Amino acid sequence: MTRFLEPTSERFLLAIAASLPAERFLELYFFSPIRQGGVESGVAVIAAHLEEQVPCHSERSEESALPDPEQVQIPRRFAPRDDNRYTVYTAKYKLALKGPDRGKWEHAVVAEADAPLVTVETVVRGVQRRSGDADEPERMSGDEARDHVLAATR
Repeated sequence: MTRFLEPTSERFLLAIAASLPAERFLELYFFSPIRQGGVESGVAVIAAHLEEQVPCHSERSEESALPDPEQVQIPRRFAPRDDNRYTVYTAKYKLALKGPDRGKWEHAVVAEADAPLVTVETVVRGVQRRSGDADEPERMSGDEARDHVLAATR
């Protein structure tokens, strides 16, 4: 069973999933949104499995318009590595609540670093300390996030 999300939180999660495949989610930390001057903004920190590049060895000749299907490899795969490192992303959104731009939505998801999981927790604490937020960020496991994305896209 998944927990209920507020409409803006669900929209933020779906925006993150549109930028970053949900299969890679390990942990997500959502900070309390801030409302200032008719604009709501929110931040999340995401730990995701590393994306490994796998070389694509398809060669094209002028004789053949399409490569041999047996030589084509999937260009990317997602796999946890032995060194337990993850990609740390920050996600941000802004939602205009008032004024002529009411309803305008902007979001961005940016890869910040590759780090072990303990570092992700340190980053989360640092963001919390700098924001002055007394509340703990809402932690969501990768499985919970995938459940929400799947339910919302049905």
